[in-house]
Amino acid sequence: MRISGQTAQRGIIGVLIALTAGLVVAGVDIVAPAASSVVGVDDGLVPDGGRLSPHDIESPAIANLDPALPRAVQQAADDAAGDGIDMFLTTGWRSEAYQRQLFGEAVVRYGSEREALRYVSTPERSHHVTGDAVDIGPTDADSWLSQHGTGYGLCQTYANEMWHFELATTPGGVCPEMLPDASAAAH
Repeated sequence: MRISGQTAQRGIIGVLIALTAGLVVAGVDIVAPAASSVVGVDDGLVPDGGRLSPHDIESPAIANLDPALPRAVQQAADDAAGDGIDMFLTTGWRSEAYQRQLFGEAVVRYGSEREALRYVSTPERSHHVTGDAVDIGPTDADSWLSQHGTGYGLCQTYANEMWHFELATTPGGVCPEMLPDASAAAH
């Protein structure tokens, strides 16, 4: 059986329409530009494998944070270094475009907006976009900060994100109870 070019073209168009409809029903933004071409350092992207010194105040990821937050993280990093722990930021402030990209990637990765919201907030709800949150690495620094963070006012705010810290108490105060995940956060 031989298929004409016009029939094949109609078949391809039908498949594209069906795929597009499926993406729309799933809530995937099919109009947004490709993620990798959208954001850069000016959007808060941390280059060099996601390792940013807390003292790199020229980086937009730090410069756009609430000023008290990097000061607290710098003090904590200096004290952690005294204990032999290297602490760095994997991310800090993010532009709305960068947060939108991360959320879109999470929807694809986790299969739904609902599941993605457990790990990545929308730009409208993200504490990274408002400059009120940082993600810390590596794991031993996360553990150190979980134990000592209250001395700097830094608290892990989500139980499923050991790397996510916010100024959520006064230095030496008590951290609020952790939320199970980012979907439980009220903004």
